[in-house]
Amino acid sequence: MATQRRKPKSSARQGDVSITPDDLKAYYRDMLLIRRFEEKAGQLYGMGLIGGFCHLYIGQEAVVVGVQACANPGDTIITSYRDHGHMLATQMDPKGVMAELTGRRGGYSKGKGGSMHMFSREKGFFGGHGIVGAQVPLGTGLAFSHKYNEDNGVTYCYLGDGAVNQGQVYESFNMAALWKLPVIYVIENNKYGMGTSVARHSANPDLHERGHAYGIPGKAVDGMDVVNVRKETQGVVDWVREGNGPYILEMETYRYRGHSMSDPAKYRTKEEVSKMRSERDPIDNLRKRLMEEAGMSEDDLKQIDKEIKGIVAEAAEFAQNSPEPDPAELYTEVLVDL
Repeated sequence: MATQRRKPKSSARQGDVSITPDDLKAYYRDMLLIRRFEEKAGQLYGMGLIGGFCHLYIGQEAVVVGVQACANPGDTIITSYRDHGHMLATQMDPKGVMAELTGRRGGYSKGKGGSMHMFSREKGFFGGHGIVGAQVPLGTGLAFSHKYNEDNGVTYCYLGDGAVNQGQVYESFNMAALWKLPVIYVIENNKYGMGTSVARHSANPDLHERGHAYGIPGKAVDGMDVVNVRKETQGVVDWVREGNGPYILEMETYRYRGHSMSDPAKYRTKEEVSKMRSERDPIDNLRKRLMEEAGMSEDDLKQIDKEIKGIVAEAAEFAQNSPEPDPAELYTEVLVDL
C-alpha cells in the first residue's frame, strides 16, 4: 500500500501590515535607487571601469525591498552574485558599493572583492557569493548562530531558480528543518537560470515545494509588487521568528537584462521583455499607486528621481576618484586572529 506524502504544515499567513503613504514613498525611493544604481553600473562596465562579472538586478527590485522591509536590527542576509540590490536594500552606502565594483580602496572589501564578493558585518550583510548555491549552507550557518546565541534573529537567504537544483541546497534544507533554524530561503525565480528557462531545468517548476520532503512549508509570491511582497513576507517572518523553523518563499519576478553584462539574452524574445516592462514593472506600478493613494504629483516623483540620480552620480564620482588598493592589501584579512 502506497504511503501518502506528508504535507508540511504552516500557520504563516499574510502579515497584518498597515502600509502608510510614507512606507510607499520609502519603498519607491529604495527601488528607484537600486534601478538607477544598476543602470549606472551598466554604463561603467561598458566604459571598462568595472572588470570581471557584473550581474544586474534591474526588474527584481520589489523582491529585496519588500522582504527587507520586514527585517529587524540584528537579522542577517546573504545572497548570490546578483547582489548590488541587496546591499542597497540593507542601507549599505552606495559610494562603498560602487567603489568596490570598480576595485577601489574605498570599496566595502577594499577593492579585493568586486561585484560578487563584498560584505558589511555592520549591516548584517554576509555576501555576495560567486559559486552557484554556495551561499545556502552559509546562510543556514548564520541561522544556526541566531538560534545558538538566542538573539531572536532571522536569516534571509536568497538564491535563484538556477541554484535550486544544487545538492548543497537540499543538505541545507535538511539541517535547517532538523534543527528548526530561523531561516527564510527566498528563491528569486526570474524565470531563467542563466539562459535556461525554469520549465526546461526543473522537473517541478513550483519551486516553493522543494522543501516538502523535509517538512519545510513554502508559498509562491508575486515578486513584482512590493506591497504584496511585504505583506506576504511579514507573516512568514513572524512565524519563523517564533521558533517554528525554516520557510521557503518563491518570489516570482523577472530580470530585464541578461544573466550578466556579457549575456546578449537571445534565448527570449524582445516582445516578452517588453510586455513585462510595460505591464508588470514594479517601479512604474508603485509610481501609479503613489499618485492615486498618496497624493503625489508627477513633479513630486520627478524630484525624487532627481535626488536619486544625484546620489548615484556622487557614488560613481567617488568610485572613480578613489585610489586603487596597495598591492600589499592582497595579503591582509586572509586569516582571522582568534
